[in-house]
Amino acid sequence: MSYTKRQLVHAALEEIGLASYEFDAQPEQLQSALRALDDMMGSWEAKGIRIGYPLPNNPQDSSLDELSNVPNSANRAIIKNLAQEIAPSYGKQVMAGTIKIAKSSYNTLLGQHAKSANMQLPNTAPLGAGNKPWRNSRDPFADDPNFGIEVGDDSFLEGS
Repeated sequence: MSYTKRQLVHAALEEIGLASYEFDAQPEQLQSALRALDDMMGSWEAKGIRIGYPLPNNPQDSSLDELSNVPNSANRAIIKNLAQEIAPSYGKQVMAGTIKIAKSSYNTLLGQHAKSANMQLPNTAPLGAGNKPWRNSRDPFADDPNFGIEVGDDSFLEGS
């Protein structure tokens, strides 16, 4: 079972030295950290890291008690990077070890989940020496590009 968004926020607060047994976060502070979490996960998704995090349509739709739906392997990267994001708003500095782990775990996550963009050659690109003459009626150039619309594995497209 994945962490809730509240658990991720509390773990990030603990990472910057605000443990729950010493510090009671106010609801406004938790909502602010949740917005930072949603923003961070949105920017990760824009970079191609799609790990199942439910992004809200607007900040008011996000709930601390909602499941994050991220794999357990992503929790460390999320917590450490969120700690870096929210530390300045609490007047805290993140320790060097946390920064190092945040970068390392983010790079690991990026390598595991980012999808490379497909690219087609333009029809003016020569195919090169490996081109077989029977392939395309002796045309030494690439086929016309296909500009179809594709969506990610976690998305859908409806036609009219």
